[in-house]
Amino acid sequence: MKVVFASVLLVCLVLSSSFLEISMAGSDLCDSKCGQRCAKAGVKDRCLKFCGICCEKCKCVPSGTYGNKHECPCYRDLKNSKGKDKCP
Repeated sequence: MKVVFASVLLVCLVLSSSFLEISMAGSDLCDSKCGQRCAKAGVKDRCLKFCGICCEKCKCVPSGTYGNKHECPCYRDLKNSKGKDKCP
């Protein structure tokens, strides 16, 4: 019984570490794309925050530092509570 429990525990640890790596890779992708997107922003920390939120939800960030939102419809269509664009 102890061997079975140890085996199951080991398999769970290996699987959880692989899922963590996958989620971290997605976060790194968003960080780099948002860094490019917000390179010329006046309030860079706020731009990076909202771009990161939009990237995590939509899994894409438009190219360039402004515009090109047609490349990512989800990113383009996210609105804040006042009905304005949420994503920079």
